[in-house]
Amino acid sequence: MSRYVCDKCGGREYDQDEFRATGSGLAKIFDVQNKKFATISCRNCGYTELYKRTTSTAGNVLDFFTS
Repeated sequence: MSRYVCDKCGGREYDQDEFRATGSGLAKIFDVQNKKFATISCRNCGYTELYKRTTSTAGNVLDFFTS
């Protein structure tokens, strides 16, 4: 079922998640988390890969008002 194979240990079970981070400039000053990443973490060894995702302007504005 899974197509992911860990580069470190060869494990095939993983967890998928995402997180947001603050960029630079005004985004950093106002703590707007305008960088979005998907993560894939191996359940066996914990090795995690990050994949940059695109963010929407509406999501960035909403984040600004909810921080």
